[in-house]
Amino acid sequence: MKNKLDSHLRAYQGGSLYDFDNEILLNWYPQRVILQSQRARSLLELGLGHGLTTNKFSKCFERHVVVEGSSAVIHHFREKFPECSAEIMENYFETFESTEQFDVIVMGFILEHVDDPLHIIQRYKHFLTPGGTMFLAVPNAEVLNRRLGHLAGLLPDLSELSENDLLLGHKRYYTVQTLTEVITQAGYKVDQLEGIYLKPLTTRQMISLELQPDVIHALCEVGIHYPELSCGILAQISVND
Repeated sequence: MKNKLDSHLRAYQGGSLYDFDNEILLNWYPQRVILQSQRARSLLELGLGHGLTTNKFSKCFERHVVVEGSSAVIHHFREKFPECSAEIMENYFETFESTEQFDVIVMGFILEHVDDPLHIIQRYKHFLTPGGTMFLAVPNAEVLNRRLGHLAGLLPDLSELSENDLLLGHKRYYTVQTLTEVITQAGYKVDQLEGIYLKPLTTRQMISLELQPDVIHALCEVGIHYPELSCGILAQISVND
C-alpha cells in the first residue's frame, strides 16, 4: 500500500498544467479555515499533498499535527519546506491512533482519494475536542466549467475522472448534495458551506487569459457564495448533538 501512495509523488512535484488551479485552491481555503478558527489552538491535518496548506497552517496554530501515509511525500515536503514546524506522523488515515484531541481537524482534498470516506469522517470524531470543528474540502463535479463542457457535448459525464485525477489517485468527485449526504450520514451537522474559486473556463483557457491577481482573488470571493458552481467545496462541520 505504501508503494502505491509513493507512486503519486510526481503529481505533487510541480510542472503540471493544473498547478495553476492548485495554487489558487490551496492558498485560498486555508485562509478561510484560519479566519473561522481564530480561538483554536490545535490542528490535526490529514495529508500533505503539495505542502502549501501545511506550511500555512503551521504558522497559525500552537499545535499542528499532520498524518501522511507516504514516506516519499513526507521527504519531498521536508525538502521544500525545511522550516515548517508541523509534526508529521507517517501513518494511514485508517489506522492513525492518538489519545490527543484537537480543536480543529482539516481534511483538505483527501476524501476523493480514500476507499471509504464515510468511515474516515466518522473515525475522526474521536480526535475532535468537544465543541471542536472539522473542515472538509473536496473537488466539485458541477463546477461551472464542467457544466459548460457538459452542455457543449465535450464532457459526457460530470462525474468522469480526468487523466490528471487518476494521476493524483482520485476516486470520485463530489457535489453539494453528495457531500452534504455523507456529512449527515457520519453524524455531523453542516455549520457552513461555501465555494472555493469560481472557475468559469478550463484551466488552459484560464491561463491563456493572463488574469491579474486581483481578478483571481475576486473569483475566489464570489465563489464563497456559490459552492454549487465553484471548483472546490469547503464544509465547516461539527458533531451533531
